[in-house]
Amino acid sequence: MAADLATPLPLTVEVRHDCAVGEARRAAKAAAAALGFSPGAGEEIALATSELATNLIKHAAGGTLTLTGLSEGGRVGLEIESMDRGPGIADVDQALADRFSTAGGRGTGLGAVNRLMDDLEIASAPGAGTRIVCRKWRRDHQASSRRSPLATGVATRSRHLDPANGDAFVVKHWAESLLVGVIDGLGHGLAACTAARTAQAYVASHFELPLDEIFRGAGRACRATRGVVMALARFDWGRGRMVFASVGNVAARVFPPSERFKFSLRRGVVGFNAPRALLTEHPWQPGDVFVLHSDGLSDHWEWEDFQGLTDLAAPAMAQELLRSLAKDDDDATVAVVKEASA
Repeated sequence: MAADLATPLPLTVEVRHDCAVGEARRAAKAAAAALGFSPGAGEEIALATSELATNLIKHAAGGTLTLTGLSEGGRVGLEIESMDRGPGIADVDQALADRFSTAGGRGTGLGAVNRLMDDLEIASAPGAGTRIVCRKWRRDHQASSRRSPLATGVATRSRHLDPANGDAFVVKHWAESLLVGVIDGLGHGLAACTAARTAQAYVASHFELPLDEIFRGAGRACRATRGVVMALARFDWGRGRMVFASVGNVAARVFPPSERFKFSLRRGVVGFNAPRALLTEHPWQPGDVFVLHSDGLSDHWEWEDFQGLTDLAAPAMAQELLRSLAKDDDDATVAVVKEASA
């Protein structure tokens, strides 16, 4: 059917020729606006729709795109379903790599769809076609009138000062929340750097999502890389709580040591069928100090080894830990969260 922008959802667009790409894009942008998405989010949805429609023409000689409004657990979202009866996707992992293309196009494709949307599911079989479902949720956070009481500091150094650092980090403040993450690409050098930057890009563009959803999306993004280990901590300082999740050997510590903080560290590699990240919630109090660091720093240390460490500002504290604990033969990154100075 032709896409009438006044047609209520769900709406299906037939994609058989190049002009249908623009038709699908306009329909998606109109649907996003009708559901209350911001203009920026609407552009992201429109771009993802264009990528899906372009894939239908290039790889499957056409198919359908169906737009459906979502309401789930108080959240409002938009679902895009792509269906075709083409040859299928031979290598889903490689197809998810951002900038990869088998048809000589711009090479963004499914990797871009994963980056732009919040959730992505792919079902494909040789000769039986492909079904792709992606979703994006509306962000409804209100700006806080209060200044954040939390300060952050991050220090990082590559192995042998190599230009390609296999570690990465994320720090995002919004509303009455803060997200801090440390990411370690497997190995060293350019391949590790590529993996870490891939995960970093996904986390940075989806920081408002629940942590388990961020881990799933980062896992999809990293499937064509070496993979990463990663730990994320979300501080909802307006509610006095912290939520933590980790896959792999990124260390987490809190000062003063307390039974309030029992972190579950799960073995695995994000991007290679890692176990589901286990979220733990902890009360966060003024005076608490939180440290995340990659295995490029020795984990054989105690708070009492550093006299006056927690009196330092967060950036200086991170630099001191890096200087004192970084190994010579590994990339190293440390992040600190503590109460901001008055």
